Amino acid sequence: MRVLSLFLLLSLPIFAEDWPEFRGPTGQGISDERGLPLTWSETKNVRWKVAIPGRGWSSPAIQGDRIWLTTATEEGKSLRAICVDRNTGAITQNVEIFRLKQGALKNGKNSQASPTPVLEGDRVYLHFGAHGTACINQAGEIVWKTRLEYDNGQHGPGGSPVIYDNLLIVSCDGQDVQYVAALDKLTGKVRWKKFREGYQAYTTPLVVRLPAGDQVISPGAYRAVAYEPQTGKEIWQVKYGEGFSNVPRPVYGNGLVFICTGFQQPSLLAVRVDGRGDVTKKQIAWTLTRGAPLTPSPLLVGEELYLITDNGIATCLDAATGKEHWKARMGGNHSASPIYADGRIYFLSEEGESVVIASGRELKVLAKNELDGETLASMAVSGGSIFVRSRTHLYRLSN
Repeated sequence: MRVLSLFLLLSLPIFAEDWPEFRGPTGQGISDERGLPLTWSETKNVRWKVAIPGRGWSSPAIQGDRIWLTTATEEGKSLRAICVDRNTGAITQNVEIFRLKQGALKNGKNSQASPTPVLEGDRVYLHFGAHGTACINQAGEIVWKTRLEYDNGQHGPGGSPVIYDNLLIVSCDGQDVQYVAALDKLTGKVRWKKFREGYQAYTTPLVVRLPAGDQVISPGAYRAVAYEPQTGKEIWQVKYGEGFSNVPRPVYGNGLVFICTGFQQPSLLAVRVDGRGDVTKKQIAWTLTRGAPLTPSPLLVGEELYLITDNGIATCLDAATGKEHWKARMGGNHSASPIYADGRIYFLSEEGESVVIASGRELKVLAKNELDGETLASMAVSGGSIFVRSRTHLYRLSN
C-alpha cells in the first residue's frame, strides 16, 4: 500500500505556477514555486537562451507553456508581441501590433516596449503607453486595438495594465494630461476615465481585495489615488509634495499599502487603506525618507519589507513600523524589481549581476551570479525556473 501510494504521488502531474503579469500572480513579486536555481552563469543552469529581436524591457509574462514579451524593432517603429515556447525556447509568434512613423526615445534606458503584457485565458493584453493598447489571442490574431490619448512624457511608456473582472485598467499620466482609464477587456471600449491633477508618472496600478470593497491603487505625480475598480469613483488619496515620475508598483499587506513617491522627494509611505477622502494627515502609518527606490518596486514578505535603491543599497524594514533590520550594498545599478521565491529574495542589477539572499531579519547572502549584457526587466518565475530578459536574450534558468 505504501509503495502504491508513493507511485500514485509520483505519477500526479506537477502544475507550474503561471506568472501572468508584471510582478507575477499577485502583482507583488511573490511566487510559490520551489526547486529554483540558487546559482547560475552563462555556462551553468541555463536550460535555454534565445535571442529576442529588437529592443524591449517588458518582463516575461507566462501562462502554461507560452511566454509573452513585447519588443520594438526597426529602430522603434514596429511594436511587436513575441511568444516563446517555455519548454524549448523557440519563438512561436512574432506579431506586429502597432507601427509608428518614428520611434526615437529621449531616455536611453527605456524602449517603446517596456510595459509588461497581461495574460488571461486565450487573451494577451498589450500596452505600449500612448502608442496603443491591444488584445490578441494566443494564436497571435488581433482582437481589438485602441489608443488612449496622452503624451508619453520625455521617458516613453512605462506602466503596465492590470485586469479586474471585465476591465483592463491602466494609468495614463502624461506631461499634458493625467488620468486612469478602465477598458472593457472584450472590446477595448472605455468604461470609465478619471482625470487627476499631476504630471508625468510611469506606474502600474495594484488591485487590493478587501472585505469592505476592492480598491485599485494608482500612484501618480504628487499623489496616489485609490479608486473603486468597477466605477472609477475615488475612495481616498494621499499627497506627497513634489514627487513625480513615479515608477515602482505599490505592494500591500496587513492593512498597509507601501507607495514610493518618485523623484524630487524620494520617500516611501506606509498608508492605511481604510480611509476616505484626503488621508494625508490621518492614514500614513510611517514614512521612510532615506533609501527609497526611484525605479525598483518594494517587496513585502510576511512582516518584512525589502527595498533596493537604484544605486544598489538594499534595506529590510519591519513593515508595521518602518524599523530598520539591516541595510547593505548589493552592488551595481538597479531597475528590476526584486522577487521572492523558494524562501529567497532575488535581486537583479542592470549589469546582469544577481544577489540571492535568505529572507529574514538578518542578512544572509546565499549566492552571487552573473549573466552577459544589460538586465533592466524584472525576473519571472514558473515551472521550477527563473526567466531573465537581457537587452538581447531571454534565459530560462533551471537546476
